[in-house]
Amino acid sequence: MTRPYGKGAMSSENGPAPRLRRVAVVLAGGSGSRVGAPTPKQLLTIAGKPVMEHTIATLQRSPSIDEILVMMAPGHLDAARAIVSAGGYTKVIDVLEGSGTRNDTTRAAIAALTARLGDDDCHVVLHDAVRPMLSQEILEANVAALQHYDAVDTAIASADTVIRVEGIEGVGGGERLTDVLPRAELRRGQTPQSFRLSVLRRAYDLAATDSGFVATDDCTVVLRYLPDVPIGVVRGHESNMKITEPIDLFLADKLFQLHSTQVSGLQDGEALRAALRGRTMVVFGGSYGIGAAIVDLARAHDADVRVFCRTQTGTHVERRSDVAAAAEKVLAESGRVDFVVNAAGVLPRSAVVATTEEEVRLATEINYLAPIWIAQEFYPHLAVAHGSLLLFTSSSYTRGRAGFSLYSSAKAAVVNLTQALAEEWAADLVRVNCVNPERTATPMRTRAFGSEPPASLLSAEAVARCALGVLVGSLTGQVVDVRRYESSQQH
Repeated sequence: MTRPYGKGAMSSENGPAPRLRRVAVVLAGGSGSRVGAPTPKQLLTIAGKPVMEHTIATLQRSPSIDEILVMMAPGHLDAARAIVSAGGYTKVIDVLEGSGTRNDTTRAAIAALTARLGDDDCHVVLHDAVRPMLSQEILEANVAALQHYDAVDTAIASADTVIRVEGIEGVGGGERLTDVLPRAELRRGQTPQSFRLSVLRRAYDLAATDSGFVATDDCTVVLRYLPDVPIGVVRGHESNMKITEPIDLFLADKLFQLHSTQVSGLQDGEALRAALRGRTMVVFGGSYGIGAAIVDLARAHDADVRVFCRTQTGTHVERRSDVAAAAEKVLAESGRVDFVVNAAGVLPRSAVVATTEEEVRLATEINYLAPIWIAQEFYPHLAVAHGSLLLFTSSSYTRGRAGFSLYSSAKAAVVNLTQALAEEWAADLVRVNCVNPERTATPMRTRAFGSEPPASLLSAEAVARCALGVLVGSLTGQVVDVRRYESSQQH
C-alpha cells in the first residue's frame, strides 16, 4: 500500500481540503546528452513508442489528472506535438518550450499555468518525461497526499549504504570516505513531485532573489525557501526509473517487455452487464476450463456468445480456414463482432529431443499460429466495432523451462504478438491484451500435472471474471496478471 512517510499532514478539522484542478506537467526540456544519441532521450523509442509518449499515455489514463502540459526541449516542439496528435491525448492543453535546466523549465511551466488560470489555484504534478514506467499507484498516492500537504515528493528506500566523500589531491583514488550516512533515514528521490501551484510559485519567486540559487529538483526549492511548508513523501518504486545513461534504455525496454498490469476489484455486476449486454463475443476453446467459465459468465451478463471448439463445432483453431469460417458464420448471423477471446491451447510435456515432428507442429500451430489466424481474420470486424481481442499467456513466458520448451516459447511469442498488435491497431481503437493467470484448476493442467492442492490453484471462474473486465476495459497492449491474492479480494 502506497502511503506518506512520517508525520506533519496539513489536514483541517473539517477534513481534507476541497478538490483543486489537477494539472500534470511533463518535464521534457532536457537534451539527453549523457545517453549519447543525437535525438533527445525523451524522443528515443522503447517498447514501440517514444519514451515521453509512455509517460503522457499514463497521465492520460489517470482519472485523477484533469489536464497535461508538456514542456519540451527547444527545437523539438513539432515532434512532441506530432506525438500528442497521433496518440489522441486529449488531456494535453499545450506543448511549450522548456529550457536547458530543470529549474528554468519548471519556471516556464509555472508562468504558463499562472497565465492560464489567473488568480485561480490548482494542484501541479511534475513528472520527468524520461521516467516512462510511472504507475497509476504512485500517481494516486501523490494526488491523495495533496489533500494533506502543499508539497509532495516521491522516494524509495536505499538498498545500498550511502557514504560521504571528499576529493584528495595527489592521491590515486581521488576521493576519501569521510562519513557513512544512516541508511534508515535516507531515501532516493524520484518524480512525480506535486504541489499547490501558489506554493510552488512563491518558492520560485523567493529563489529568483537569491544569486546563489542552485537546486536539482523542485521539492528542494520549497524546502529551502519555504521551510515552514511540510513536504509529504510517498513511496515510489524501483521500476519508476529515470533514463539517463545508455544502459537505461536497454533496461527500460526489458522492463516494458516483462511488465504486468494488476487488475483488482470484481469486474462484474451491473457495470459489466452494461458493457456486455447485446454485444457479440466469439470464444475459441470455450468447451472447458477458463474458456467455458468465460462463456458462462458472459452469457450470465447478457452477451451474445458464440463458441467455436473442436468438440462442439469441429473447429480446429490451428486451421486458418476454420477460423475464417467461424468469422463468416458470426457475421452472417449477428452482423458484428465486438469481442474475441482465444482460450484454446495445449500443454505438451517433453524434452525437445524427445518430441516428434508431429507434436512440435501441432503445439506450435495451436499455441502460436492460431492467435495469428484469429487476429488476421477478425481484425476488420473488430475495427468496425472498436472492439477487443483477448489472448492468454502463462508465467512460463518469462523464462524457457525444461520439459515445457514448446509451451513456454509459444507463450512468450503470444506476449510479443499482443504488444505488437496493440500498437498496430491503436489507430482503429481496437484493444489487444493478454491475461497471465497463475496456476489454475483446469482439465488441461490436471492432465499435465495430476492432482494438486486446491488451495494452491486459482479457479477458472476467478480468471474469467478478470478476463471479462480486461476485455471490456480501456487497457491495451498489457499483460494482465491474475493471482490468488487479487482473486480472493474480489469475493
